[in-house]
Amino acid sequence: MGESLAKKSKTSQLTYKDSGVDIEANAQWVQRIGSLMKSTYGPRVMSRANAFAGMFRLDFDEVLFRRNYRQPVLVGCADGVGSKVLLAAEMGDFSTVGIDLVAMNVNDLITCGAEPLFFLDYLGVNAIKPDEMVSIMEGIAEGCRQASCSLLGGETAELPAVYEPGIVELAGFSVGVVELPRAVEPDRVEAGDVIIGLPSSGIHSNGYSLVRKVIKSKRLKLSREYDELSETLGEAVLRPTRIYVNAVQTLLRGYKRKRVVSAMAHITGGGLEENIERILPKNCSAIIQTKKWNPPPIFPFLQKHGVSKKEMYKVFNMGIGYVLIVRKAFTEGVMRRLKRSGEAPIAIGKITKGRGRIVLE
Repeated sequence: MGESLAKKSKTSQLTYKDSGVDIEANAQWVQRIGSLMKSTYGPRVMSRANAFAGMFRLDFDEVLFRRNYRQPVLVGCADGVGSKVLLAAEMGDFSTVGIDLVAMNVNDLITCGAEPLFFLDYLGVNAIKPDEMVSIMEGIAEGCRQASCSLLGGETAELPAVYEPGIVELAGFSVGVVELPRAVEPDRVEAGDVIIGLPSSGIHSNGYSLVRKVIKSKRLKLSREYDELSETLGEAVLRPTRIYVNAVQTLLRGYKRKRVVSAMAHITGGGLEENIERILPKNCSAIIQTKKWNPPPIFPFLQKHGVSKKEMYKVFNMGIGYVLIVRKAFTEGVMRRLKRSGEAPIAIGKITKGRGRIVLE
């Protein structure tokens, strides 16, 4: 009798795997992403195998790498990819959303003149699927390399009670540094300044609830190649967010004494109006000349399928992913430097005296 009770007790014991969490799969996953992380390391990362946290040196002893910070200010931000991951899951293609995750953070970070130092990621999943998740991590590592920052660590949370099968939640955190006298503060904006726009690659990573609504309500097919797009709809909506770090950092380093950039904005949710408004003093307004550039084909495509022009400009970047407000006398020089960095800058407007309004012409 005692033996049968022991057997019954033994067979009824529960394991973590029974609850949907596979510790062994997680351990294998951690081993697989190690090389991806190291591919982003610079000389300031202190390699510590199996550590609970990453370490990053703000300065460095060797003359070649030394920054010699005098008044360093740390800058931090957090952001995610949002519902764009649902389209990635529907297509079974997670190769671009990792780049999006890094871009959404570092493009915010550099608006105050900061240099990105390192990046941390959070992946929330129903169950660890190594091949799918490695694709995401490859994108994150690529984004970090484009932004010249180190992927210092992260968290993968396997939570079957929180996330439905096939759902991936992506969030990221970036830390940077800027010398206090070189910080870009919007209070320097004044009438006469010129607004320079840097082109986007498409939708980037905002407004995807509306994108998905259009696709569903109009019964559009992600796998179909539409004439207006010259590619499949899926390719158009999954194109990754552009990373502007190197072009902006190169520009700022090129003016060691003169502060020619008055303010900068990352054009995300809320479009040109809302994001430029955030960097306008109360005594200034901005005039944006929308005919100065042609939005990528995905935008007129969405408009054709039921979104008003007003709503398009309210939600999307409409082809301008990043904005710099610069002193008028330095406009041509700034644009030349940006072109040398591979950008295609466009003078899209000007700052006038006003009351903080944005006028789209």
